[in-house]
Amino acid sequence: MGDVALEIRVTGRVQGVSFRAWTQDQARALGLDGWVRNEPDGAVTALVAGPEDRVARLVEGLHSGPPAARVDRVETAPAGEEVAPGFRVTG
Repeated sequence: MGDVALEIRVTGRVQGVSFRAWTQDQARALGLDGWVRNEPDGAVTALVAGPEDRVARLVEGLHSGPPAARVDRVETAPAGEEVAPGFRVTG
């Protein structure tokens, strides 16, 4: 299994429920690189890179998110940009 990079969009009640901080904690625990941010339309987007199995574990977790979240949809696509080392909240 090699490394992969995905763009991820999560919709539902995902802002104001610590979704970005939760995602950052999960990604760091899995040793992944990338970022997560809120979008003006209420979604959360992330760019995540790392070993395929660990990225898949994060994506699986995003379907639930933190306890206060309500996730309606998780969409993924291959990333079209370079991913800097580390994982951070950007917006």
